[in-house]
Amino acid sequence: MHSFIQHLPKVELHLHIEGSLEPELMFELAQRNQVEIPFNSPEEVRNAYQFTNLQSFLDIYYQGANVLLHEQDFFDLTWAYLLRCKQDNVIHTEIFFDPQTHTARGVAFKTVIEGITKALEQAKSELGISSQLIMCFLRHLSEEDAIETLQQALPYKEKIVGVGLDSSEQGHPPEKFTEVFRQAREAGFLAVAHAGEEGPALNIRNAIDILGVKRVDHGVRCVEDEALVAELAETRMPLTVCPLSNTKLKVFQEMTEHNIVELLRKGLCVTINSDDPAYFGGYMTDNFNAVANAHPMTHAELAQFTLNAIEASFISDAEKQALAEKVDHYVASHA
Repeated sequence: MHSFIQHLPKVELHLHIEGSLEPELMFELAQRNQVEIPFNSPEEVRNAYQFTNLQSFLDIYYQGANVLLHEQDFFDLTWAYLLRCKQDNVIHTEIFFDPQTHTARGVAFKTVIEGITKALEQAKSELGISSQLIMCFLRHLSEEDAIETLQQALPYKEKIVGVGLDSSEQGHPPEKFTEVFRQAREAGFLAVAHAGEEGPALNIRNAIDILGVKRVDHGVRCVEDEALVAELAETRMPLTVCPLSNTKLKVFQEMTEHNIVELLRKGLCVTINSDDPAYFGGYMTDNFNAVANAHPMTHAELAQFTLNAIEASFISDAEKQALAEKVDHYVASHA
């Protein structure tokens, strides 16, 4: 099964590029940019990655981001992630970036997006990996701050397919960002939002009804509302689920308790993703293996995660068909 998973074509829809900053690169950039970090070695950083909830993770996550200052830093960060995609046979990825994390430190929006997009363009030509870019608003900050960030993004609209909502869900419900999402949709951006990870099922409903999202990021607490689960199955509203992240942050204590396979078998459009892989112990293949180790599954069920991700992606129908054919061919060759 591990060999099948390793070579299975994969599509990732829930990846925070800042969350792919491995300790070794963090140290390299800290030295290059003469930024002090409260660790003496990559091993010390890795040992600090013991989280009890989302906030305990975010505290160290924002510390790590301090080493990202120049366009080359954002290129190096993104390129390192894309090389992992190649290793894991990720054929398409739609990545999040958090401009407010950087602009608040005096790093220009242009610096961030130019570094990331140059790596994405190079990956298309050199690695054969297609991609899209989604700008997230930090929900612990004000809506006014988000609106200002949206204005900064408008000159780069051709590089950004959508907007999202991340950071601490507790105390920051979707409706806090009604206006900025309305403005973003009017400007032509697609919308996604984190909901139903630490927050209640109601956040999922409100993300759909109030923010007009095309995908729900996480969404695992939908099971608290049976009617919602039925609606999600009927409408094929995608849930971008992050199994290792969910267990690392204690949304589920063990992978055997995770509900992703149950949701798949109920006909929901659930997908597997790595979220912040440098912090949560695994990229795409690791997440697939973790789910398969905890829940006996067929080849067809594992491949369905990729087919769901293709369906949920923001690429053209022709591109979706081409990727789906790749997956179907792979599964058929293992029949």
